[in-house]
Amino acid sequence: MRGPALCALACLAGLAAGAAETDRFARERRELLAEIRRDAAATADSTGRAAFSRQVMAALEQVPRDRFVPATQVAHAWENRPLPIGHGQTISQPYIVALMTDLLDPEPGDVMLEVGTGSGYQAAVLATLVRRVYTVEIIAPLADSAARRLTALGHANVEVRTADGYHGWPEHAPYDGIIVTAAASSVPPPLVAQLKPGGRMVIPVGAPFLAQDLILLEKDADGRVRSRSILPVAFVPLTGAH
Repeated sequence: MRGPALCALACLAGLAAGAAETDRFARERRELLAEIRRDAAATADSTGRAAFSRQVMAALEQVPRDRFVPATQVAHAWENRPLPIGHGQTISQPYIVALMTDLLDPEPGDVMLEVGTGSGYQAAVLATLVRRVYTVEIIAPLADSAARRLTALGHANVEVRTADGYHGWPEHAPYDGIIVTAAASSVPPPLVAQLKPGGRMVIPVGAPFLAQDLILLEKDADGRVRSRSILPVAFVPLTGAH
């Protein structure tokens, strides 16, 4: 009986360690969500949104950000800041993820396009809110690892493609919403063309590593586009042969 008893003790110890880890992340997650709510209230004059929707906040709570960062960054995964994910790229600040998602006004039946998959975190957040997410990443190793990660986490409604996101993904257009997670010098015309009438696009626009603005574009039923600046941001540049 000695062997099974030792095994049982080891299993209990493992469960206790796992519970402690879960509790640690649960506390950090609650603190992050509270900070995002404070940030939303503080930036309401710029964004027009004093609070983000209950659905968006639930998605932020549900998606395990610690699974979308390198092992060296797990301890910081639930902090409200961007983190490096390799290849000169970052995972966006959670407040910005929440803001950009909320600006899209996602509905359960929507089909969304994301440009700039990165680690797959933004796609996972969207996947909990909409019917289908198509996401494009120009860096093949990031696209491959994001696809594996999203599959492992059960996001069967996300499809990842390695391509130049400037050109979007025309085969599945038009989209109810488009989200771009890298800064373009101007809004790419192919993305505007792939946006459905009544749809929204959220994109950072500006010079690389200099002044950038988060822009919200809305296309009306007649195909006319209007845009407005939401607030200053800092994103890595949108790359590609354009």
